[in-house]
Amino acid sequence: MDSQNAIEVRNMYKQFKVDYDKAHTLKDKLLFWKTSHVEIHEVLKNINMDIKKGETVALIGTNGSGKSTLLKLMTKIIFPNKGTVETNGKLTSLLELGAGFHQDFTGRENIYFNASIFGLTRKEIDERIQDIIDFSELGEFIDHPVRTYSSGMYMRLAFSVAINVDAEILLIDEILAVGDQHFQQKCYRKLKELKESDKTIVIVTHSLDVVKDLCDRAVWIYKGELRLDGDPIYVIDEYLKQVAIDHKEEKKKAIAEGKHKFKAAVFIDAPKDFATIQKDKGTLVSQGWQISDHDQAVFKFFLDGNEICGIKRKNRQDVFEAYQEAYAGDMDPDAIGWQVNLDLNDLDLGNHKIDIQCSEPDGNILADKSIQFTLE
Repeated sequence: MDSQNAIEVRNMYKQFKVDYDKAHTLKDKLLFWKTSHVEIHEVLKNINMDIKKGETVALIGTNGSGKSTLLKLMTKIIFPNKGTVETNGKLTSLLELGAGFHQDFTGRENIYFNASIFGLTRKEIDERIQDIIDFSELGEFIDHPVRTYSSGMYMRLAFSVAINVDAEILLIDEILAVGDQHFQQKCYRKLKELKESDKTIVIVTHSLDVVKDLCDRAVWIYKGELRLDGDPIYVIDEYLKQVAIDHKEEKKKAIAEGKHKFKAAVFIDAPKDFATIQKDKGTLVSQGWQISDHDQAVFKFFLDGNEICGIKRKNRQDVFEAYQEAYAGDMDPDAIGWQVNLDLNDLDLGNHKIDIQCSEPDGNILADKSIQFTLE
């Protein structure tokens, strides 16, 4: 193994055997020995990659592509059917929520159990236990049994232990997604600190913004194969192109089979609900956005029940980026936004209502939104 590498994967394959109608008793095995059906699922195929010491690498791909399996192979939780996975350095991982925790013991007691699994001595744990507790922000709950913890509290404790064991390699699965926004940001700040201290970090995440901001490299796993490895911005762009292609093919097939349910989302940015508008402003600019996976979706704007024409379309790159996976291939960023200019001189003082709708051509409403405002 090259001394400059933290992780080396060579010609690696991983298969899982799925046994359908498995017999659970000796009687079943004797009576139904011909009925069992076994399938071999090849999850990863001929994976080759090097992760250098000090690199922060993201594994990206759709669900079921093999990302988490690859991470487990790196931790030696499971082993390849062919090929090798080698690591060079002390390793810690965050793969499953609460793994290594005992439900009936307190958070404090579980810190000792969990940290000892990572190789720390009792003295070393004593020296850093307060740092672990402080980072977790669990307060008095640290002395409560972990069975009383929420999923977010589990994550806080697990992450706090993992980053305080002085490991050289840190492997993280999508576990951070369960934390609240404040703690997620705190974790990412800590990961940036670890990155700057030359730790090797491998992270599996669906948050592409995190990949762009945190990682040196992105490795795209597609249907069990390493499709692309390189600069995060380029790899993510190619990944999203493929997601769009796959999404369109799946939708086309589902439509042909009558199984696809069209979807949409609409929003009004201005005016705000129950806002008070001064009539002497002359013009009220109402704007928002609308997306749908229906190619012929119809968008309509109503004021006090009367349809208003003259809708202008606008670029909304922010909405496009937020929904680019969920609506892959179904959005034009230049047509997501909408704007309607209302002449206030034509309106009476008092309450008014704005309704927007996104519907199928036959009139079936996919999404709608209403707000009220008062004209003074």
